[in-house]
Amino acid sequence: MLREIAAGVHVLRHPVLDVNATLVVGGEAALVADTLSTAAQARDLLAAVRRVTPLPVLVVNTHHHFDHCFGNAVFAAGGAPIWSHEEAARLVGPALRDRAVHEHPDLAADLVAVTPTPATRLVRTAAELDLGDRPVRLRHYGRGHSIGDLVALVPDADVAVAGDLVEQSGPPQFDDAFPLEWPDTVAALLTEIGPQTQVVPGHGAVVTRRFVAAQHEQLAALAWLIREGDADGAPPERVAAKSPFPLEISLPAVHRGYLQLNQA
Repeated sequence: MLREIAAGVHVLRHPVLDVNATLVVGGEAALVADTLSTAAQARDLLAAVRRVTPLPVLVVNTHHHFDHCFGNAVFAAGGAPIWSHEEAARLVGPALRDRAVHEHPDLAADLVAVTPTPATRLVRTAAELDLGDRPVRLRHYGRGHSIGDLVALVPDADVAVAGDLVEQSGPPQFDDAFPLEWPDTVAALLTEIGPQTQVVPGHGAVVTRRFVAAQHEQLAALAWLIREGDADGAPPERVAAKSPFPLEISLPAVHRGYLQLNQA
């Protein structure tokens, strides 16, 4: 069920993977940020949207991971244009679906039926969308959780839809992340939001700037540990054990950080 967190801004917190989808209603159009994991989930999301508004819909993907964009085909079938960062669009395809099927066997039956549908409206650094009396700003502040993280800012409602750049119901995930760059990316986001801004994370409850700032400190601490460990020749396991995040979460971050630091 969609829950209104500000005037015309609604969030659906889906129980599968605790992932968020956001609806922003303007005077002439509505925006849906992220389309969930499967066609069935997306149809339920679209039905929830239609209970709120009959307006034409456009879609924004905060990044390319399956749980945020595999419902795209359902919305595209109704004529919704889909926006994302250009690198995110490049990664949405059969290989991404195959990986999701392998990593999430509990969803495999539904995932194999997904038609991966990449965005066709591409953003490199910034774009402005007009919903009719309500602007939405799309911003790519840099690489972080993924290569193509996109934030949707709704200035008149003081809401930021951050995708997985910010995580509330679990620690940040680093499988294909950029741990050395993620702190700077979140720092850039922090310059755009105020103390009362409501920030919709990729997963979990809506948070405030204070939460984002605290998570930024943790990300920065991990990035520093990685740089220090690489300089000292420390084993990744030793560095990950010092991380503010759990060992099993931090170890991929250390490996990715070391790889980046030692690229020719």
